[in-house]
Amino acid sequence: MELYEGRPQDVTGRLEREVKVYDLLDSLGIKYFRTDHGPADTMEACHEIDAVLETLVCKNLFLCNRQQTQFYLLMMPGDKPFKTKDLSKQIDSARLSFASPEYMEEFLHISPGSVSIMGLMNDTENRVQLLVDKPVIESEDLGCHPCVNTSSLKMRTKDVFEKFLPAVHHEAIVVDLPFPEE
Repeated sequence: MELYEGRPQDVTGRLEREVKVYDLLDSLGIKYFRTDHGPADTMEACHEIDAVLETLVCKNLFLCNRQQTQFYLLMMPGDKPFKTKDLSKQIDSARLSFASPEYMEEFLHISPGSVSIMGLMNDTENRVQLLVDKPVIESEDLGCHPCVNTSSLKMRTKDVFEKFLPAVHHEAIVVDLPFPEE
């Protein structure tokens, strides 16, 4: 894997959803680095990518309440285990579970394994609430997929929250998820 600055020079063979991410980031003046790789649909597969990007790729979980009326995108450090009860208390939503791939595709235009904050650009009706674990907000950089799991991006966290999110009309709710006691 190699690290490149910005978009690929040739986008032939890349999905439209990926190219749209590069178009938006470029239009917002957000500097980013990119690496291309085989499908990275698990956190284990992301460890090698972390090393190339020199940042921690976030774990992104697409969740919903039991009634499937409220949807959430949770960004958290990839090395932190997720416990629904810790999050449920903070957002006052009982019985959180993983939302179906159908909702993921409908709202974010993303398939499982490619979940990313970049998908919020496709959520024009604001059906998905972004939840961000405090350590992600506090990090200088963050890593994510450009709506496909065969490339990964690194950009300044500040740019994501001060330029990208306002441009796609989303706001983050910061949560503080504990590391489970051993």
